[in-house]
Amino acid sequence: MEIPLWLALLAVGVLGVKLIRPPWWLVALLLLGGYLIADTPLSPAIDTAINN
Repeated sequence: MEIPLWLALLAVGVLGVKLIRPPWWLVALLLLGGYLIADTPLSPAIDTAINN
C-alpha cells in the first residue's frame, strides 16, 4: 500500500496539533521545511544521522 507524501504529512500535522497543541504556524513550518529538505543533497546525511 502506497500513501502519498502530502497525505502522510497532513496526518502527522493534524495528530501533532491535537496531541501537543503547538501553534499552527510552527507545525506548518516544520512540515514544509522537512518536505523541502527531503529533496536536497542533505537528505542522505540526515538519513544516516537518524538511522545510527
